[in-house]
Amino acid sequence: MKINVDIDCTPQEARTFLGLPDVEKMQEAVMAQLQARMMENINSLDPESMMKTWLPAGIQGMEQMQKMFLSQFGMDPTKK
Repeated sequence: MKINVDIDCTPQEARTFLGLPDVEKMQEAVMAQLQARMMENINSLDPESMMKTWLPAGIQGMEQMQKMFLSQFGMDPTKK
């Protein structure tokens, strides 16, 4: 036997029916705070400072990966 039950309700109605707390106001406040912090960080970064921050780590990571591959193939990574 197969029984299908379709319930048409909004998320708010479902939370109320199941006895879950209404967190909509708290969620709006948290999202507003998150958006404000993100906008502060975005406004404080210009492309030049972002490249200075990201580039050294990227180059160093590439060198480490190259050394790892060379060592796996039995080559000495210090010799070129």
